[in-house]
Amino acid sequence: NNRFTFEYDVIGITCNNVPKIKIRIISGNSSFVDYLVYFQEKLPKPEEEPLYAIEVTKTTDGESRNTGVYQRGTKFVFLDRYYPNTKKIMLYDNQIEDNKEPTDTNIFGNKMLTTNNVSILGKELKMEHYSKFKDLDDLIRHKNSMRRPPKGNVPLLIKKEKDLIKVSGRLFKSGSLAHDPNIGALSLIMSSIRKFDNKSKIIITQHGLKQNHLTSRNKFIAICNLLNVEIEGLQVPKYNWPKKYWHYEEKGEKLGTIFIHIVVENFTKGYSIFDNHAGSEKGYFVTSAGDMIPLQKYTNRDKYKSGDKDYAMRIPDLILIDPNQNEIINIEGKTFDNRFAGINELKDYDFIEKEYIKKHYSSKYKIIRSVVLYGKGNGTDITETEIGFLLTNDGKLEIWVWSPSLFKEAIKNLKDFWR
Repeated sequence: NNRFTFEYDVIGITCNNVPKIKIRIISGNSSFVDYLVYFQEKLPKPEEEPLYAIEVTKTTDGESRNTGVYQRGTKFVFLDRYYPNTKKIMLYDNQIEDNKEPTDTNIFGNKMLTTNNVSILGKELKMEHYSKFKDLDDLIRHKNSMRRPPKGNVPLLIKKEKDLIKVSGRLFKSGSLAHDPNIGALSLIMSSIRKFDNKSKIIITQHGLKQNHLTSRNKFIAICNLLNVEIEGLQVPKYNWPKKYWHYEEKGEKLGTIFIHIVVENFTKGYSIFDNHAGSEKGYFVTSAGDMIPLQKYTNRDKYKSGDKDYAMRIPDLILIDPNQNEIINIEGKTFDNRFAGINELKDYDFIEKEYIKKHYSSKYKIIRSVVLYGKGNGTDITETEIGFLLTNDGKLEIWVWSPSLFKEAIKNLKDFWR
């Protein structure tokens, strides 16, 4: 009936024990890994335990010591609350060259991951760079021997005194409990400690927080609840755990942008040169030479670093290239109800077009901007030519005479394939 069922079939792969591979888009109800793998015939339910939980990162050790390992680790600590028997995998999908030798931060983080029974894939590591810690003393000795931060910063240190373990680390940032690198690092440290010692009191010190910074919805508070950890001088509120770890995505704008991304790459000669689907990891910008470039965060570094977030670089959710029509399409994804906000945000792409697209692609390419929608709506309600595609909540695929040629070709070829 030419409607999308919100299920993707993976074709071109054969396996005797796996007759079909299907993909559904889901979202977490809190801190959440990238992929859950179920091996069963019927549609999975959140209360059923998956076979694998996979977290994927493109961030290399050279780009960010913390993001690539610490901030990912928090997700596995959360996962154990719901699926303690699921096999956990940290997959490094490095697309640019990494450091030849891992940093101390990366080594410590990887060793904590394996201590938490997370398998590491996608990296060539020496055994001593990712083997589990032998015991609590080994963990403490390794952490406390690492290079200290610059003077004035609070070092992450572990101190054991009989039945008391103190872990120092600043958690205050921008007026709240929001220091993401340390949230990830401390979460992994605390979870690793609990692998060896489930009785001693753990207290976070030198955190910089006040009582009003602690809210019952913060992910670090959740982990403190889970691991029975105190925050020095403050009362840790009770975290209200969601009943389910995940749910099938039925509302988000990414349903539209992911759909057009997949259809274009599988049913045309077009392809993505950048993607940042809502709630997903930001990809690299791909140049005409095939090089991968991480996008900067700001249009003016000094002003951004001083706290003026108006200088954050505005980026599309997806950039597609149409080699047949010599067009590059900057795409903003939005829900149907927020379509006018999406149209308004198209004006923010001057910087990325000037500093990235025009610098790395021939002037023969025409740059166009388009909004891709998902939600409860009808194609007949759309008169704005800035909108190029609508995936309705009941699976209708809506395009118009003004839609980019690449969209029209992709949808036509998709429908022809399934006839």
